[in-house]
Amino acid sequence: MQTLTRRNIGLAAGMATAVALTAGSMIAFTASAAPISGETAPGFSDMVTASGETISLADFADQTVVLEWTNHDCPFVKKHYAEPVMNMQSMQSGATEDDIVWIQVISSAPGKQGYLEADGALAKNSERTSAPSYTILDPSGDLGRAYDAKTTPHMYVIDGAGTLAYQGAIDSIRSAKVSDIAVATNYVTAALTAVASGATPEVANAKPYGCSVKY
Repeated sequence: MQTLTRRNIGLAAGMATAVALTAGSMIAFTASAAPISGETAPGFSDMVTASGETISLADFADQTVVLEWTNHDCPFVKKHYAEPVMNMQSMQSGATEDDIVWIQVISSAPGKQGYLEADGALAKNSERTSAPSYTILDPSGDLGRAYDAKTTPHMYVIDGAGTLAYQGAIDSIRSAKVSDIAVATNYVTAALTAVASGATPEVANAKPYGCSVKY
């Protein structure tokens, strides 16, 4: 009877370990799975902004949302913020005028290139006259990994129904040259135009380019 009890305990422990490992594997797979255009965008909640607010994707139901991964020291980010074109700032202000929620995300880890604390993020936006609706501080990289953000910039457009309409590069010319902006196809602008008319963007995915996100 005693031997049987020990055996049962051993079997139970083994089963518990197997279940735990399986659950852990499933969680890891889910967290690292890339989002799919045309399907529901990954949700997020209680994300802290540079202004001290906490926001969730659900707060913006029925509104189009743009997510912009940024790193102020990245040459490719500097390209789109540089004077005199100020491409990113123009896109931000144009979007917010159309009641689109534009969210910058800083996923650089502490000590890595592009990391900013709240005051620094607000000062940087003021310095370059940036106009996002919010700037999320994501030093843990949790939000970046949920969206599989790979580069700065890496852009996402989410429609009012919560569907990921576009993800990828900001435009079609993979360079850090400001002069290329004028002749490139802006995929984000095209996606926003399509979403506004109730259509599916012609380009829903484009390989992102820029600096790697500094997780």
